[in-house]
Amino acid sequence: MKRLFVALVMTSLTIPFAVHAKDWTTIRFATDASYPPFESKAPDGRLVGFDIDLGNEICERMHARCVWMENSFDGMIPGLKARKFDAVLSSMTMTPKRKEQIAFSNRLYNTGSRLIVAKGSNLLPTSESLAGKSVGVEQGTIQETYAKTYWEPKGARVVAYQNQDQVYTDLTAGRIDAVLQNQVQAELGFLKTPRGANFTFAGNALSDPKILGEGTGIGIRQEDVDLKAGIDAAIAGMLKDGTYRKIAGKYFDFNIYGE
Repeated sequence: MKRLFVALVMTSLTIPFAVHAKDWTTIRFATDASYPPFESKAPDGRLVGFDIDLGNEICERMHARCVWMENSFDGMIPGLKARKFDAVLSSMTMTPKRKEQIAFSNRLYNTGSRLIVAKGSNLLPTSESLAGKSVGVEQGTIQETYAKTYWEPKGARVVAYQNQDQVYTDLTAGRIDAVLQNQVQAELGFLKTPRGANFTFAGNALSDPKILGEGTGIGIRQEDVDLKAGIDAAIAGMLKDGTYRKIAGKYFDFNIYGE
């Protein structure tokens, strides 16, 4: 009888761990494909970009199959927590507020945020300059939080869009006065393209670690410690053997990883 009791106790102790254990033979990555050069769609419908290449390499190193799932950016964290996908690989900056809800991989890269305006405009990324002006942002981004925290209370009109393509469409059509956006994405995905030819950066990159964070990572559920460990090991291996630098060289002529 005593042996039976011990066996039952041991079984009850191991059940929770067995329930949460997972063999990561498939990793479902969520991404918002409106963000070149990080993630976008090729003419044939394939998902392409720096994040996509990094994710595929991570899956290969983990001996897992990558499944890419498109999702609006503002629904990334709710979708992750609801287990609609396993991780978020979509230029998501690691901020204190987001870390309260989800975990992150080790850093993938580091970029800044800047204001985009029409050439010849005298607008600057300050609350005084943007009072009475409209600023476009993508929903759920750190740029939306920053603009609504500092600029909207001082008279700016912050307009949030479901994806980044919609933001640029309204900017080029003159329906908004400025856009606050990831610096690298804005430069390579907009300013250096034909539709961004009449626009430029205004002022310097913004700095606010609490809201704008300090680097980009892969969003992971807090309980999926084994997935985080596998992804972190893959990232470390890519950095060590030069694969990361090779992939980054396809898209950037500077060190996007940061110091």
